[in-house]
Amino acid sequence: MKNVLITGAGGFIGSHLTEQCVEAGYNVKAFVRYNSKSNYGWLEGSKYANQIEFITGDIRDYDSVHHAVKGCDTVFHLAALIGIPYSYVSPMAYIKTNVEGTYNIVQSCREHGTENVLVTSTSETYGTAQYIPIDEKHPLVGQSPYSASKIGADQIALSYFLSFNTPVKIVRPFNTYGPRQSARAVIPTIITQLLSGKSDIKLGHITPTRDLTFVKDTANGFITIAQSAKFTGSVTNIGMNNEISVGDLAKLIAEMMGKKINIITDAQRVRPDNSEVERLYCDNTKLVTNSNWKPAYNIQSGLKETIDFLEKHLHLYKPDIYNV
Repeated sequence: MKNVLITGAGGFIGSHLTEQCVEAGYNVKAFVRYNSKSNYGWLEGSKYANQIEFITGDIRDYDSVHHAVKGCDTVFHLAALIGIPYSYVSPMAYIKTNVEGTYNIVQSCREHGTENVLVTSTSETYGTAQYIPIDEKHPLVGQSPYSASKIGADQIALSYFLSFNTPVKIVRPFNTYGPRQSARAVIPTIITQLLSGKSDIKLGHITPTRDLTFVKDTANGFITIAQSAKFTGSVTNIGMNNEISVGDLAKLIAEMMGKKINIITDAQRVRPDNSEVERLYCDNTKLVTNSNWKPAYNIQSGLKETIDFLEKHLHLYKPDIYNV
């Protein structure tokens, strides 16, 4: 790896991955969504901004994607619509962004002869665990339009490996958290409500379990997978081989912040019954045994860094508003 393109570079995981790639000594191109203000998302004001080549475009636009891929030996494709609740509102938006966007990447990489193509999946593609821990052979179940679109994107990418020998790697992170995460996600939702002085915390279902990985460990997992040919043409999980329920997570965060909480079920935050993924628990054996990847954070250290970030940036969030 030398010349790297990262799509979705201005986003949550993408911005951390971009900065870690710069730190690793790669030449980095950051593909961010075109806007008239030339705003680079979470990379705006990054201490590495002068070492990053920014390219604005739209992942749904083949021309801008094809141009961005040129000259890169490695592409990390993270650009996507990721909010599950909004996928109930506009499923077609997820098809156009996630499925067509992934096609634009793999086709461009095929034409340019890109040597290393990493496509970002999600543990949501597994649906509720049919057995635990969930390894890469677990069946795929589209329990939301979002997860269905990601299943489609993964299969498009893998078809390019099988049909054209495009060197695709599917990276499947379980739930990632940390600084810069969307206010819609459960951990920022809990923390920002507590920081704004609330004790009645509004959440959706609290019984589902999630396997939580700190964002810097997830980004390091991407780089580790990119560096090894062992993962080409297949899916690789990134996760902690652990689980915690949403309710217990809320209690842990409150305890760490020295707060007392009362959890209130907010109907607008509840997924449709058959769409709720009840249990996610990662089997990370493939990644751990085939690389030197090892998480640097546990749940307590990761949450502490997240709380510290949100304390400093609470003004960027609106805890009173639930936005799908």
